Amino acid sequence: MSLTSINSSGELKALPAFNNGLLVISFWAPWSQPSVQTNNIMLQLQNQHKNITFVQVEAEEVGDVTEAFGVDSVPCVLFLQNGKVVDTLKGSNPPVLTQKVSSFGGLSSGTPAAVPDAVSLNDRLKALINQHPVMAFIKGSPSAPQCGYTRKFCALLDEHNIKFGSFNILADQQVREGLKKYSNWPTYPQLYVHGELVGGLDIVTELLAAGELQEMIKGQ
Repeated sequence: MSLTSINSSGELKALPAFNNGLLVISFWAPWSQPSVQTNNIMLQLQNQHKNITFVQVEAEEVGDVTEAFGVDSVPCVLFLQNGKVVDTLKGSNPPVLTQKVSSFGGLSSGTPAAVPDAVSLNDRLKALINQHPVMAFIKGSPSAPQCGYTRKFCALLDEHNIKFGSFNILADQQVREGLKKYSNWPTYPQLYVHGELVGGLDIVTELLAAGELQEMIKGQ
């Protein structure tokens, strides 16, 4: 069993959910294992959310649809309400995909997209924190930091060969403000190890110097 495949813009627009309903589109490619995994997860979610229509588009083969939505990489998941994109997820992130679909499923075809409440935001923050064993919430990216503290923070982790995932808090105001309350830590950058807050630049500097951060990472 697989997701319904869309092979043209005409097929897409002919779907009842395209004009009046909730539609989730997975743009994928057979050579991209993360996009194949995303399709498998969506297949499971399809059984749980009967009010949502799930389809897949092979990005390179159905160029008119891919170009129409400005998709430039796979996996990419678009969430459409009454034919309009209300949310996007780029890259493979099963926890966030599951959370987004759950929130999306709470919408009705006749109402505009709702702002996630505190509970769903906390679920999203928990998923982000646990996205990698070592997770950094920073301003910008490791390759293009947008503040001095972030630059020092990432350079320090690189110097000690610490592999980490990152999230640009400047790109999402909701995450930026919500994480401060969630972890009761008012500043950035922030580092998490195995889902637990370690701290900011000063604390990370001290723990690395003492060899303690390395032990925390190995500890689980």
